[in-house]
Amino acid sequence: MSRGLSEVGLATARATLGPLFLRRWDIQLHDEQHVPGQGRVIIAANHLGWADGPALVGRSPRPLHMMVKEEEFAGGHRHLLRALAQIKVARNRVDSGAIRRAVRALEADQAVGIFPEGLRGDGELSTIKSGVAYLALATGAPIVPLAIFGTRERDEDSSSRPAAGARIDLVFGAPIQLDAAPWPRTPDRLGAATDTIHAHLTDHLARAKTAVGRELPGPLPAGAWDV
Repeated sequence: MSRGLSEVGLATARATLGPLFLRRWDIQLHDEQHVPGQGRVIIAANHLGWADGPALVGRSPRPLHMMVKEEEFAGGHRHLLRALAQIKVARNRVDSGAIRRAVRALEADQAVGIFPEGLRGDGELSTIKSGVAYLALATGAPIVPLAIFGTRERDEDSSSRPAAGARIDLVFGAPIQLDAAPWPRTPDRLGAATDTIHAHLTDHLARAKTAVGRELPGPLPAGAWDV
């Protein structure tokens, strides 16, 4: 087994940030039994706003190495993100370094989190990128879908914070398992895997809406963009 990413900082942060977030927001976990207690796993979530990552890292059933856009590592949270061994990823190109770090974590039986949409938005999973499929094919890790509700309200921009006391629902779904594929992984194989995962994620999102009786906030306001 390969040597994974450090989880020392994550353990400390989860012990402090988790309770802090619960005092700030009403974060409800649903069907977290779908997240295996050990072994490699990819958690694939829809993406609404700024609070998605903090809520998930603080309250996930497993210590989680999220794939975080590189712009965050240039801001005020850069030292915290590095201490938590989060994975810096470029969104406008194939980031081989980020892929290697994520594969390293998964091969060490750790948990990796990813927002397959690649951007904050309406969270409806209308389109996804192929990174989640690549990680699954490279490592054989199961993918647990996650539907997030409540981290952004209608007409708020992507950097808004939920109000104190806001309810945030994290709804986990049954995993999907793809067989690992040896190198080279052809574009056709990657595309087919992406389509299969996409269908699984959108099916789960529809079920989650019914389960918790919530809808998503809709698109970002006109003129707003993911920052």
